[in-house]
Amino acid sequence: MYAHYPSLVGRTVLITGGATGIGASLVEHFVQQGSKVGFIDIDQRAGGTLVAQLNSACHAPLFVHGDVTDTTALHSAIVEIRSRLGQINVLINNAANDTRHTVEETTPELWDAYIAINLKHTFFAIQAIIEDMRQLGGGSIINFGSPGELLKHTGMPVYTAAKAAVEGLTRSLHETLALITYV
Repeated sequence: MYAHYPSLVGRTVLITGGATGIGASLVEHFVQQGSKVGFIDIDQRAGGTLVAQLNSACHAPLFVHGDVTDTTALHSAIVEIRSRLGQINVLINNAANDTRHTVEETTPELWDAYIAINLKHTFFAIQAIIEDMRQLGGGSIINFGSPGELLKHTGMPVYTAAKAAVEGLTRSLHETLALITYV
């Protein structure tokens, strides 16, 4: 049994990368709490399957197919979620790709792609929802990072650098977003 948090009932939760893995578990558990969950993912099949599995919930989740590495598409998806579920109370920046890669095989294109999925969307999702949280008087932003740089993981230098930057980004926005609770 999991605890039930009445404060989550009816809250609008946005999850990036919510169709599979950790993201799908987040979608499922927030739906079970009675939250209104919108999630964005590039995997259309998995997103549709997850919605079908949770369709009988009090608030069935809303899946918006989109590529979070495309800032215009990310913002469009957020606008759709907001218009259908209401202002966003909780943002969970979960989308990531930790595919192993070596220094030697890292091209400028691979670097840009891994930074986009592991760091860039985090900032632009926050930027897109911050006014919601200000108008609501607060909210929560959860930015997923990784202890990789502390553990000296090898075999994924761009992922590790991006996730270290997520921590720096989160810390740097603390004062700017004083109404927001960071977890």
